[in-house]
Amino acid sequence: MTANHVLVGDGHQPLRDVVAAELRRLILDGTLRPGERLVEDRLAQLLGVSRNPIREAMRVLEAEGFLDVTARRGAFVAILSAQQAEDLFHVRLALEPLGARLAASVEDRDETLVARCWAILELVKESGPEQDLDTLSNLHTELHSLIFEMTRNSYLIAIAIPMVKRGQWLLRQSAPLQKPAAWAQHDGLITAIEEGDADLAEAAARHHVLSVRRGLMPRLRPA
Repeated sequence: MTANHVLVGDGHQPLRDVVAAELRRLILDGTLRPGERLVEDRLAQLLGVSRNPIREAMRVLEAEGFLDVTARRGAFVAILSAQQAEDLFHVRLALEPLGARLAASVEDRDETLVARCWAILELVKESGPEQDLDTLSNLHTELHSLIFEMTRNSYLIAIAIPMVKRGQWLLRQSAPLQKPAAWAQHDGLITAIEEGDADLAEAAARHHVLSVRRGLMPRLRPA
């Protein structure tokens, strides 16, 4: 683990959430590598907090699938296998088309969420391949999270947002987010949602997930 981190003890959010966000970032950017054991004392010193928020944050990340925790061995950064990636895509294929359909079906949609989606896509187009992968990954996660937020379905949001974050980890490891083609399908998806075309939005979301799956899975399966 390198020293590329920030001290989080002075944050204004609940420490658990701040620490969880920082640990998630360290996992996503590869500072904390798959299979690496996490030691509470070391992380507490690294981030400038006590052990309690570290422990609480690790529970959050375990629930999101970023950590594997056992009573005797401790906590380790999860290793995402090809089978786990396949399982994740099965869930995405169930939830993302549903989310897109519901988002398009909301009559009094929050247009600020739609506007933010377009702003994200415009930012990516303007920055092109020069944008760093950390930023692109965060923008991609925000975009897909916004679609679920548009549904106003609290149950779906609670299930889907951790899935989106887990998917970000997968994309960071294997998908070309720095290539325009990785973003092109989002235009049609957001357009369908904005126009209230539920059938088209659902189909666009399904096509997008299947497209990502086709490009990604061969890289994860052993030759």
